Amino acid sequence: MKAARRPHVVDAADFPEGLVLDSGAFIALERRDRLMAAIAKHVAEQRLKAVTSAGVVAEVWRGGERAQVPLAILLRRIKVLDLTHGVAKVLGRLLAEVRTRDPIDAHVALLAHERGWPVLTSDPDDLLAIDSSLLVHAI
Repeated sequence: MKAARRPHVVDAADFPEGLVLDSGAFIALERRDRLMAAIAKHVAEQRLKAVTSAGVVAEVWRGGERAQVPLAILLRRIKVLDLTHGVAKVLGRLLAEVRTRDPIDAHVALLAHERGWPVLTSDPDDLLAIDSSLLVHAI
């Protein structure tokens, strides 16, 4: 399955149920990407639900709230899901099955699969290698 083309105009209707954010989405926000800024605005206005993995936060959180203001604001408005012991076992089995190694990507894919939500990512191929049924939007 190919990644969805990057939408030119973002509307909450593009993600009717919600959206899963991968590391690339947060990095794009820090770089002031217009698409990601529009999505963050929808989330802030509570017109769009979003979730991410606590592992993604570990990948992108470097300078703290003062240094990473856009990230800090967005993280306060989304649900960050922990990688629990039980989930870690599920992800380990999944990684063995698909023969990949990144547990954070696997957690993001699992979150999207469980919810039926698309993923916003800079690495669509990595996520599709884990679950080819995912709808991913490249940022």
